[in-house]
Amino acid sequence: MKLALGPVLYYWTREALMQFYAGVAGSGVDIVYLGEVVCSRRHTLRLDDWLGLARDLSANGKQVVLSTQALIESESDLKALRRIAANGDFSVEANEMGAVRLLTGNVPFIAGPHLNIYNNETLAWFAELGATRFVLPLELSRDTLRELQAARPEGMQTEVFAYGRMPLAFSARCFTARHHNLPKDDCQFRCLDDADGLALRTRDKAEFLTLNGIQTQSALVYDLSESMDELRGMGVDIVRLSPQSMNMPAIIESFRDRCDGRTGAPLEGLRIAPPCNGYWYNVPGMEYRTRA
Repeated sequence: MKLALGPVLYYWTREALMQFYAGVAGSGVDIVYLGEVVCSRRHTLRLDDWLGLARDLSANGKQVVLSTQALIESESDLKALRRIAANGDFSVEANEMGAVRLLTGNVPFIAGPHLNIYNNETLAWFAELGATRFVLPLELSRDTLRELQAARPEGMQTEVFAYGRMPLAFSARCFTARHHNLPKDDCQFRCLDDADGLALRTRDKAEFLTLNGIQTQSALVYDLSESMDELRGMGVDIVRLSPQSMNMPAIIESFRDRCDGRTGAPLEGLRIAPPCNGYWYNVPGMEYRTRA
């Protein structure tokens, strides 16, 4: 199996991003997704900067994919989307149907995790539109994946989100700005204060969700590291890791070993929060089950 590193979902400084991807260049990942998926106000890196990083990573042997925003809200967002779709050098991950429309009939694309591919008919339709790979929606179980794999269109690759806080929903409202009593259009870029998102707890202080600007994530870290043999046996082509601000080199190394059939180092002490994997087993998502 190949190992992919998803786009950074948080708002990091330019220096932090450049340092992070300098390390990724020499890491064991095969595929790197680049770009801003969450919020267009996050622009420590512009599209030309992302393209420069893409060329650097490609020169280091990485397959680079440009990811599109999951929520398009303005003409400037559309302009950026059109440039990504027409970049001519790198594959594109479509995260909403506007991107799919621009890519259909022009270049093959990756159907991202935010597209609702829940059944074989939808998967076949995306294949007709030009998708060559799809990322399983995070809320789907291994049983649903088996059904999708059984009727997977010829030439379609399967990628599974295997590590990281789960991106659950997007909203036109910015919850981080609201938390700081700021309007969305004058948020003062407060997301920069929280390298791994802003924790949201219940009244009983239980970890519940993570606020990440207009995106809502799980509080817990989705972790399928103990299911790698099962994923391989189901014919999964690629597993995806979602970046966090610390310990990523060790996490990548552990999953690299597991992708290659070796025993990877345990992830205890490396996660930024306790693990969960309930959706994989078709139980409440916040649960964590050992391999079964």
